[in-house]
Amino acid sequence: MKNLLYLLLVISFNGAAQVNLDSLWGVWNDPTQADTNKLEAMNKICWQGYLFNQPDSAFYFAQMQYDLAKEKDEYRQMSAALNTQGVSFTVRGDYTKAIDYFTQCLNITKEIGDKQGVASAFNNFGIIYKIQGDYTKSIDYYAQCLKINEEISDKNGIAGALNNMGNIYFTQGNYASAVQYYTRSLKLKQEIGDKQGAARSTSNIGAIYRDQGDYAKAIDHYTQSLTIEEEIGNKFGVASTLNNIGDIYKEQKDYAVAIENYNQSLKIREEIDDKKGIASTLINIGAVYYLQNNRETAFEHYTRSLKISEEIGDPQAFSKSLYSCGVIYQDQGDFTRALDYGSRALAKAKEVGALLEIKNAANLLWEVNKLLGRHKDALQMHELYITSRDSLESEKNQKEVIRQEYKFAYEKQAAADSIKTAEANKVKDAQLLAEKAKTKQQQQQKYFLYGGLALALIFGGFIFNRFRVTKKQKGIIEEQKQRVEDAYGHLEEKNNEIMDSIIYAKRIQSAILPPQKIVKEYLQESFILYKPKDIVAGDFYWLEHKDGKILFAAADCTGHGVPGALVSVVCNNGLNRSVREHGLTDPGQILDKTREIVINEFEKSEDEVKDGMDIALCSLEGTTLKYAGANNPLWIIRNSEVLETKADKQPIGKFHKQKPYTTHTIELQPGDSIYIFSDGYVDQFGGEKGKKFKAKGLKELLLNIQDKSMEKQKQTIDDVFETWKGDLEQVDDVCVMGVACDQ
Repeated sequence: MKNLLYLLLVISFNGAAQVNLDSLWGVWNDPTQADTNKLEAMNKICWQGYLFNQPDSAFYFAQMQYDLAKEKDEYRQMSAALNTQGVSFTVRGDYTKAIDYFTQCLNITKEIGDKQGVASAFNNFGIIYKIQGDYTKSIDYYAQCLKINEEISDKNGIAGALNNMGNIYFTQGNYASAVQYYTRSLKLKQEIGDKQGAARSTSNIGAIYRDQGDYAKAIDHYTQSLTIEEEIGNKFGVASTLNNIGDIYKEQKDYAVAIENYNQSLKIREEIDDKKGIASTLINIGAVYYLQNNRETAFEHYTRSLKISEEIGDPQAFSKSLYSCGVIYQDQGDFTRALDYGSRALAKAKEVGALLEIKNAANLLWEVNKLLGRHKDALQMHELYITSRDSLESEKNQKEVIRQEYKFAYEKQAAADSIKTAEANKVKDAQLLAEKAKTKQQQQQKYFLYGGLALALIFGGFIFNRFRVTKKQKGIIEEQKQRVEDAYGHLEEKNNEIMDSIIYAKRIQSAILPPQKIVKEYLQESFILYKPKDIVAGDFYWLEHKDGKILFAAADCTGHGVPGALVSVVCNNGLNRSVREHGLTDPGQILDKTREIVINEFEKSEDEVKDGMDIALCSLEGTTLKYAGANNPLWIIRNSEVLETKADKQPIGKFHKQKPYTTHTIELQPGDSIYIFSDGYVDQFGGEKGKKFKAKGLKELLLNIQDKSMEKQKQTIDDVFETWKGDLEQVDDVCVMGVACDQ
């Protein structure tokens, strides 16, 4: 019902139907096309081809749009590109960066006086803050969006803002206010013939009836909504409505039909990569299995939802998943975990003010504390449960829903009345007014004298009060200004401290890497291309010499930046200990022992740590090369052909099906070139269309430079990478090692 991507698509972009992407790329790459046509084509490429299934690609294409627009002083297109980039970060769950790009977009739209663009930016801010649970800010931005749309008489924008404000009140359990906004939005959508918007508002009203137990009306509204969504081919809306219909059948204990609707919804949401929707539907499916006493399957769905909701930063779904897992632990008698999950669920629900989640979490904690004999805590949770339950089920809300629905139905019917009836009503009203006019005129003379005196007193009091308020506000503003300046100074100081620490960490990390002098001593004809994405890296290269064997590796640890660097220290230490303490030189055995060391190190943590590394590890003795790999392959180029030795598909770290790593033995021939690498090079976006470089591109590049020395190969590989990347951001750490056999 409250699908983020759906709202962004409707509010931020009013594109035409899906068109052929190849034709759009043709316009973009055609030098004879006008710049305005090229920019419009790129905008459609982003939204219709990539934004909701490949948001990282959409970001890079939008950057191309922004660069051309900036060059041509096309400010509207610049703001459109920034908006696209903000949406791409929203889809990926990076809300800080999303806000940054939406702010840049807002600044441009304000500067050029694009009120519709300003309203759209305010709407996007509202969506971000709603996801983060800051409903006060969200409502404020929606209200600003509504005000601007009313100023420019944009009925579609007004309806969208009203619907979004209704969503906030619905989440907070304020059904009376929610239905007011939903019905106002529905009326406008029907007036302008917006079927998609009308379907959404109808579904939202159905959700209110669902939550208050009026399933007949809920199903009626959902069915109306589903019919419209299917008619217009809106997959987001179809999936959402199917999920809602499943909710009704679950409540009515028709579990077979509920699962059928949920699975249809889940299938569509997986097709369109709607992670927020996937998490929600997984919770619902888990709940049905739980009601059927299939705890194992229910827990599997809950944990999948928990992982996704945490990944995308959805506090409400995260709270629901925690609560659901907590209930399973309670049933299993694991009260420690039940308390932990219930407490976290309650804290997250309170953070966003979600009444339903607060009620459920409080109920779980009440029962668990009662079983443990913690009567004081149990009583406190029981009181919270009762309070939140009563708020959700108050009779006032139920009556207000019925009243508002009736009011809307009456207004709709009145609009359809005949002209004759309307004229008759006008005559009747005129007669009533005439009868009242005489009495009113007599009363007015009496009231004018007293009213004038009263107004003078009120006005004088108002002026005096405003003077006091203004003086007080001025003092508050000055105080807040000083606080902001102090906070900024403190933040800048902390930022400098953090940067100093990271730079010092780079010195430490550099110390664990083998010096180039040592590398060249053992691998004379070789190169290492090492390009961290940030100051410190998760990638590292490694070299040891033992028993006449030269051991070398290219490793890629989980993450990049500071987290990746920390993991790299643990993994590097594991390799060193495997060779130096345990005396191993066989690549497969080294990886087995390293995995054991890494897992043991991480198991010391109270939290479960699943980090580790991918690696390609070689042992060279004369012309005999031995190799073992964890996800990262070995390439040998021989006679203009790439010979690939595949790695074992398991990382160095925890894995559900662990097996010993395989050692491959290869007899080298004169002229062979050995290459090992992390995935940062092949995963880099760039080129004319902002696509990944891919393994195929790296193979072709290496084949084309076999006539060059290793140092020149390194320079060429680096130059090609930078050219391919262009102005785009480096997406990951890069580590490539090349070794040439003796001629």
